Amino acid sequence: MVMTMKRVALVPVSSDEVEWTAVRSQGAGGQNVNKVATAIHLRFDIGRSSLPDTIKARLLALGDQRVTKEGVIVIKAQTARTQEQNRIAAMERLQALVDSVAATPKPRRPTRPTRASQLRRVDEKTQRGRIKSLRGKLVD
Repeated sequence: MVMTMKRVALVPVSSDEVEWTAVRSQGAGGQNVNKVATAIHLRFDIGRSSLPDTIKARLLALGDQRVTKEGVIVIKAQTARTQEQNRIAAMERLQALVDSVAATPKPRRPTRPTRASQLRRVDEKTQRGRIKSLRGKLVD
């Protein structure tokens, strides 16, 4: 018996806030791909969503190509053969994107190099300088 673990969303995205569009899939697939619109375009407007403001700001600041200049996330799902499977896949990818920014980033605490590492660095620099000085022309 195989048990599958279902991921719990940190901040669940409501499917009511998502706009769906069915389009034809790209690539090879024979006659079916030319007739049936199984690929899904998911559009999610960050500004109009019910997400907390901190998550909205992080999503907008994200350097992801799926986020447009207008603040809309566009995801295209076309791996499955049915619209419903592609719709589920697109929603899972949107949820994963939201979850990736939902966790508060740990603040960076600046550190300083140790005294020993500073001395090693300076010693290596002087040693390297000696080696380079020996490359010059010999004086008679």
